[in-house]
Amino acid sequence: MATRQIIEIDEDKCNGCGLCVTGCHEGALQIVNGKAKLVNESFCDGFGDCIGECPTGALVITEREAKEFDLDATAEHVRTLRGEEAVEEMMEAQKEHEANNSDSPSNHSSGGCPGSRMRVMKKAKGGCPGKQMKVMDKDSEDNNNVEVQSELQQWPVQIHLVPPMAPYFKNADLLITADCVPIAYANYHQKLLKGKAVAMGCPKLDDGQAYVNKLTSIIANNDLNSITVARMEVPCCGGMVRIAEEAVRKAESDLEVEILTISIEGEVK
Repeated sequence: MATRQIIEIDEDKCNGCGLCVTGCHEGALQIVNGKAKLVNESFCDGFGDCIGECPTGALVITEREAKEFDLDATAEHVRTLRGEEAVEEMMEAQKEHEANNSDSPSNHSSGGCPGSRMRVMKKAKGGCPGKQMKVMDKDSEDNNNVEVQSELQQWPVQIHLVPPMAPYFKNADLLITADCVPIAYANYHQKLLKGKAVAMGCPKLDDGQAYVNKLTSIIANNDLNSITVARMEVPCCGGMVRIAEEAVRKAESDLEVEILTISIEGEVK
């Protein structure tokens, strides 16, 4: 036994969807009686690939006394459970974990779809001179060649996909943004996103309660500096504000939610 980081499941939040099971390369999780269960402590490497797959925020990494991770036994377990190809995928995941050079589960990719794997992008202060925003006369022929530096510092960005314990959330200024805002607001990167961690979604088309659960986990576990909600002026977008405020309440946070409203014409109201 050793004191180490390992997955913990809140069964009250678990809806039995099974996404965490497919997100775990090591086969440490199974659905038992409609709930996710850790079937063997020695199969869990504590890197939290499964967390980013959970839509309800039921999974967290905790540090406690547990059996040590046994790579050989886990490989044999995965071979029996899913076959040799799954063992190769697990070994690739282990190499990726080592490449991340971290003792913390928050620095790991979210597993599952390669497009949802976590990345942290370091932005140099001031950005590349060749990509600085240029201010030109409206009559200039070079207006169509203006290049603006992206201020995105992470991946993924969708609320359903972001891992609650991702390193980019730690002590961050959190921007919760409705996904229409970057389309409507031309200065989104420079005025809103710069220097912030972002969680994006649509309160009308997606599961609002799942948003509340995921944001609650983010707020409760990361000692955030601030929370800003960027919404559109349309009525349905008010749902994003209610979701954020409910998450703050459930996380028992003292942070106030700053609200920025963008008009259909692309102006800050």
